[in-house]
Amino acid sequence: MTDSFVEPPGHAAAGAPQSRALGHLRVLDLTRVLAGPWCAQTLADLGADVIKIERPGAGDDTRSWGPPYLQDGDGNDTAEAAYYLAANRGKRSLTLDIASAEGQQIVRDLACQCDVVLENYKVGQLAKYGLDYASLAAIRPGLVYCSITGFGQDGPYAPRAGYDFIIQGMGGFMSVTGERDDLPGGGPQKAGVAITDLMTGMYATVAVMAALAHRDRTGVGQYIDMALLDVQVAMLANMGTNYLASGQAPKRWGNAHPNIVPYQTFATSDGHIIVAAGNDGQYRKFVEAGGRADLAMDVRFATNPMRVRNRAALVPLLAAMVVQKSRDTWIALLEAAGVPCGPINDLADVFANEQVKARGMQIDLPHPSAGRVHLVGSPMKLSATPVCHDRAPPLLGEHADAILQELLGYTATQIADLRGRKII
Repeated sequence: MTDSFVEPPGHAAAGAPQSRALGHLRVLDLTRVLAGPWCAQTLADLGADVIKIERPGAGDDTRSWGPPYLQDGDGNDTAEAAYYLAANRGKRSLTLDIASAEGQQIVRDLACQCDVVLENYKVGQLAKYGLDYASLAAIRPGLVYCSITGFGQDGPYAPRAGYDFIIQGMGGFMSVTGERDDLPGGGPQKAGVAITDLMTGMYATVAVMAALAHRDRTGVGQYIDMALLDVQVAMLANMGTNYLASGQAPKRWGNAHPNIVPYQTFATSDGHIIVAAGNDGQYRKFVEAGGRADLAMDVRFATNPMRVRNRAALVPLLAAMVVQKSRDTWIALLEAAGVPCGPINDLADVFANEQVKARGMQIDLPHPSAGRVHLVGSPMKLSATPVCHDRAPPLLGEHADAILQELLGYTATQIADLRGRKII
């Protein structure tokens, strides 16, 4: 066993009960924007003490990615953009100039008090500061160190910067997303959220937890190399294996399914619904609910293979049927008939939904600038160690004094000197 396996004094998050799943862990978060912060926020939700290192005066880039911004009690914008709030709850913020020798030493000292370091700098950049894995592992052998980049630490693209939108295109996602080329509006389409960043954050979380499990058995840490492009290729899932098995690149189908009809969206008189008729019985109930039982008896549409072959003839008939009724009427009819269906909700609908409310997916936390802040809650429901929703995304440098005093023993005079010289 190495000395790294010995838990540092005061290791649990301040005030954190040990019933929190990761209440015994501390994370040094050197990331910004989305993929890395998403991983760090997930670890914070599970109880880890996450210390977010930010640039003095500016902080995480996403703090200024607005509007919209969080508003105070008088309706004025605060300094926190909604984008920043989405990925930084549960953390403590310390501003630090890591280009300075003193800032670098503080990072090294903090790393000795941490179990995990997360970073998403360009390949090789932190090595210049002595803050790469090799440098920190030399003083903290049990450290789990996770690097997140666009293309990984090796390969011909390693020096390139990686952006979610570009990776969605390069990694094939946009080739299977969007309306068919032969239809109006056809062509490649990105996802409505930065899905590659988010999935990279989740894969990074899993990798960190696996590395910590290994460390708990052996006392030895390790390095994790996460790349957005790798994640995007991996998350193609069946589309990727469809290509590898057939040699044929899948194409875009918009909201339709290549092998099932009807399995798509339809416009109602006042909105849109999704109908997913996975078998002939469900299809028959669907058209009966719309007063078109004849479409189930038509030999062209009686079985799914025939419906797929005759898609071009059937879908306009179904569209004309569906548009005659309202969204809520269709949902009620199809749910009663046992036909899989659902509405296409906007976000006002989502957060007003009784199931979303029942599951606690909106949370409200105290905030020093706004009084209260409304956030999306974690989807993880653990019976014995529930997630933590007790700290709003921090103000820039909000916890600098507490972190330096608590973990490194700095005096008020030393902290004032660092602040005066803009080290923090």
